[in-house]
Amino acid sequence: MEEKVPTKTRFTLHSILTIILCLLLSQTNSLTLQEDTLALLEIKRAIDPNSVTPSSYLNSWDFSVDPCESTGSQFLGILCYLPLDNSSSRVTEVDLDGVGYEGFLTPAIGNLTQLSVLNLNNNKFRGPIPETIAKLRKLTRLTMSQNYFTGAIPQGFTELKTLQYLDVSGNRLSGPIPSDITGLRSLTYMSLSNNGFAGRIPNLTGLWQLSTLDLSINQFYGDLPNLPVSLRNMYFHHNILSGHLTPLKGLIHLKWLDVSDNRLSGAISGDVLSLRRVVHLNVSFNRFTTLEVINYSLQGPRLQVLEAQGNHLRGRLPVNLVTFVNLTSINLANNQLTGPIPLEYGTKVQTSWRRLYLDHNFLSGNLPSEFAHSSTNVRGSLASNCLRCPTNVGLCHGGQRPSTECVGQHNE
Repeated sequence: MEEKVPTKTRFTLHSILTIILCLLLSQTNSLTLQEDTLALLEIKRAIDPNSVTPSSYLNSWDFSVDPCESTGSQFLGILCYLPLDNSSSRVTEVDLDGVGYEGFLTPAIGNLTQLSVLNLNNNKFRGPIPETIAKLRKLTRLTMSQNYFTGAIPQGFTELKTLQYLDVSGNRLSGPIPSDITGLRSLTYMSLSNNGFAGRIPNLTGLWQLSTLDLSINQFYGDLPNLPVSLRNMYFHHNILSGHLTPLKGLIHLKWLDVSDNRLSGAISGDVLSLRRVVHLNVSFNRFTTLEVINYSLQGPRLQVLEAQGNHLRGRLPVNLVTFVNLTSINLANNQLTGPIPLEYGTKVQTSWRRLYLDHNFLSGNLPSEFAHSSTNVRGSLASNCLRCPTNVGLCHGGQRPSTECVGQHNE
């Protein structure tokens, strides 16, 4: 005869089994996906142990414990997604400290397929960026600046459709910008500066959410490209770019523009100066010959800083600069400007202008009387012109050109 188990006992056994099952599931949840753990191990193995200091993040990577369940000071720089079901935990962020790790970025990085953030800034990684980085389809932020990475942008890089922030500045990367980079349509920030990139800059209008674009200190040549209208900050200085500023006239959201140290020519046009949101404009060390300034008293551009030194600007100083109500800093030094300093400049040096560099031109005549006032707080220089510049005026320090260099200038 079968012995019956009391109901109370059955309930107790059921409760115990349920608890054991929950514990087992909990233990299963705690395990990081094996491929992720092995990828982290390969990242550490690819680093010279001598560059891993006792206080560094990598020194805290102790693989005797689970990476995603570690606590306290273990696995610093790692963040994970911890699922509610019985699936494995996944690594979502690798954020290394910039302490000078030396080594290579392992191709195993491509196995961290749930990675959204990868930060390797300020270290000494060398060699190429692995092609496998294209497998990180959930990446939103990739920062690898100030390392020694070499080679070209990897093929398949444009498959990172969710990438919003890209910074590979300060490396030794080379080659052109891939024309299909416009496939990265989520990008809001891109810096390729201070590398060895070369070639023509492709049409970038497809990057329609891009706010900041830094291509400075490379070897890009050719005309300025068509750019996304969303652009707010544009840094193209120290390249070999030529042509005119015309492609910039439609960038109505632009606030900061630096195209200095290139081979741009023609006019610093009113279309660019009239961009109402621009606060800082640097067109220095190019080959511009004309500065077009119209009266902006009714439009109110926000321009605060105008840097145009080291060009081939000719003609008279533009009187209408005084209509820029927010302008505080002007540098037109090292050009071929002639004629007197406009009397209207006198009021500005006593009120809103704080920097005025007009040195190394061919300006002539007397100074506006306000320039000699002790209340003038303007920093700058009028040296190396053909002015009648009193030596007791601070802006005149440095002297004027010899008269032989000034013959005929007063007639221009």
